[in-house]
Amino acid sequence: MDRALDTAVASFPASSKATARVAFVDLKESQRVVLGDCFRQYGIESVAMSAQEAECLYHRKFEACVLRLVPGAETVMQGARTSPSNSRIVIYGLGGSAQDAMRFSKFGINAIFHEPLDRSAALKLVRATRMLVTHEFRRYARIPVMTEVAVVCADGRRFSATSMEVSSGGMSLKSSESVTSDQAIEVSFALLTLPRLWIRGSVSWKNPKGSFGVKFDLSDERRGALKAWIDAYIEN
Repeated sequence: MDRALDTAVASFPASSKATARVAFVDLKESQRVVLGDCFRQYGIESVAMSAQEAECLYHRKFEACVLRLVPGAETVMQGARTSPSNSRIVIYGLGGSAQDAMRFSKFGINAIFHEPLDRSAALKLVRATRMLVTHEFRRYARIPVMTEVAVVCADGRRFSATSMEVSSGGMSLKSSESVTSDQAIEVSFALLTLPRLWIRGSVSWKNPKGSFGVKFDLSDERRGALKAWIDAYIEN
């Protein structure tokens, strides 16, 4: 199994532009072709492997992986996230909705390619997240990650949202619930090794598709824990 993967890795053409590798786990050939081309445009090479071979994510260094959001995916994610080499690996889900992704939220899925796979949409997603994959963290203050977020409004209304990006200054969310600009809220969430915390903020923007931004209250000392986590993420 490792020998086969070694052969696949060794078969890459030498390229000074290739700065990172992404593992394609159990993807269809048509999906590998489309996504492989998208990543290649940013100097990111791909390695195709089966779910059985994906155990190598525990001990072989990869900057990212793409895997289908199906039963059994959690085993691959668990192996990657507990790996000394790949604990910060960028995880892309393929298929399913944001609600489906929430089943795997504890593993910190960073982004989702939706099915049927559209090349232009896939390229846009790769372009938006490539700095994480190529370790240009210092120029990318926002970390794309999907996790469940509890929202409490000033009037006592409570609802759940899905995070899209998070930074030390705020986060972007998606929800079917309506919010208003400048509305005071409090959000609660956990991120991988970051225990659940609450932070005060206000709605800074919204759009008709259900996405909205939250600007954290800079006077809320609890924001420090998130900043420390993001700094550690960047350093690693």
